Amino acid sequence: MKDMTDRSPPVRVGIVGYGHLGQFLVERIQKEGLEVGLGLAFVWNRNADKLSGSVPNDLVLTELSDFTHKNADVIVEVCHPQIVKDFGGRFLSHAHFLVGSPSALSDSQLNEELRLIAKQHGHTLYVPSGALWGGQDIQRLNDSGLLRALSVRMSKHPSCFRLAGNLRSDWSEREGRRVIFHGSVAELCPVAPNNVNTMAAAAIAASTLGFSGVTGEIVSDTALADYHLVEVEVTGSDGFSVKTVRRNPAKLGAVTGSATYSSFWSSLLVCKGHGGRVYLC
Repeated sequence: MKDMTDRSPPVRVGIVGYGHLGQFLVERIQKEGLEVGLGLAFVWNRNADKLSGSVPNDLVLTELSDFTHKNADVIVEVCHPQIVKDFGGRFLSHAHFLVGSPSALSDSQLNEELRLIAKQHGHTLYVPSGALWGGQDIQRLNDSGLLRALSVRMSKHPSCFRLAGNLRSDWSEREGRRVIFHGSVAELCPVAPNNVNTMAAAAIAASTLGFSGVTGEIVSDTALADYHLVEVEVTGSDGFSVKTVRRNPAKLGAVTGSATYSSFWSSLLVCKGHGGRVYLC
């Protein structure tokens, strides 16, 4: 049996964002990090006061542009797609990058830029599966050249949506089911950047179709008070098809279902380096 001195140094993790998911990751690394080979390099939040009392002062990063001073091995973004746009390239130049807002990658220019930087620096752009069931299977079908179509429908209680321009602010408790959007994931991501990361992960897995070729639909349903519903339909060649339905427990008003937290933790444990590429985890 190996003793503590035989262990490899922990993977140093920088957390960018301290909302519900960021807090979950920080607390879990603090409690279980050494057991699974993870340690905190830094924590950044737009409002640094929120970190007081929860994160040691020496781990609080006041200016995000100073992240290079903390020597993180993996940087985890769990706040907003704009951070991916503003800092994603810089993060990847210095570390592996787990992008918690993959909807940002619907910007084709940014998508290509990050892929190129990952390749140049030998770092991995990790994309968490989140609430996407069967993502690795979709990727394998895609890579074999047999994927023909992919659609993802996400249904939630209207209080769980965060949409651009108050697109869904006129709902009432008794209205039932309403389709808010149906179209390409490329068009949907800017409308609902905080709600469709599952679809973005699907579009990345299905790279031959891309964001423009994957169909996304979001549905408001007042009957869904206890869970989010994620339906994925995959079509392959020669009549092959698979449809999955996932119920993700969630409280009213919650953007992220509770099962997604554990899924994200599992994704983080994978981030040990896979070379200069995009990797669904």
